[in-house]
Amino acid sequence: MPNFMEDALVLKAAEFAAQKHKGQTRKGRDESPYIEHPKSVARIISEVGDIDDPQILAAALLHDTLEDTETTVEELASAFGKRVCRLVEEVSDDKKLPKEVRKQRQIEHAAKLSPDAVLIKLGDKISNVIEITDSPPTDWSLEQRKEYLDWAAAVIDRCPEVNSALEHYFAEVLEKCRSSLCEA
Repeated sequence: MPNFMEDALVLKAAEFAAQKHKGQTRKGRDESPYIEHPKSVARIISEVGDIDDPQILAAALLHDTLEDTETTVEELASAFGKRVCRLVEEVSDDKKLPKEVRKQRQIEHAAKLSPDAVLIKLGDKISNVIEITDSPPTDWSLEQRKEYLDWAAAVIDRCPEVNSALEHYFAEVLEKCRSSLCEA
C-alpha cells in the first residue's frame, strides 16, 4: 500500500513544477504547456522503468525548474529536501553557458551521473526524442532534428547502465524516430 506522505511529495512536486512553468510552452509545433514534459518524464520512468521512489519521481517532475525558471537551489532544497535538489542539480544545465558548450558538457558529464540521475536523464531524452518525432519545433530543419538525435544518443551512450527497460525503450524510440526522419 502506498505511503500517503510519499504520494504527497510527488503531488507537491507536480504542483510546484506546474506553477513554476506556468505560461511556458514547449517548442514543438503543438506548443503544448511546458508542464507536460516533466509529467512525461516522470510517467516514463515510472511506467517503463518501474521506478516508484517518490524522491526520484519528484526530481523528474522538477528536473527543469532550476534550468528554465527562476527557482533557486535553496528554494528547491527547502521545499523538497537535499536528495531531490541534488538530483535536479545533477541533470540541470548552466544556462549562462553557450548552447554548444552546454551540449558538450552533458555528454562529458553523463558518465559521472548518479544512478538515480541517469533514470531522470533517460526519461528526459526519451520524452524529447518522442516530441522531436511527433511535434518537432516548427523552425527546426530535418538536419537539426537528426543532429539532436545523434546528440541525445551520445549523452545516453555515456551514461552508466542502470535500468535495462529504460535503456531498451530509449533505443526503440530513437530507432523509430530515425526511421521516421529518413522517410520525411
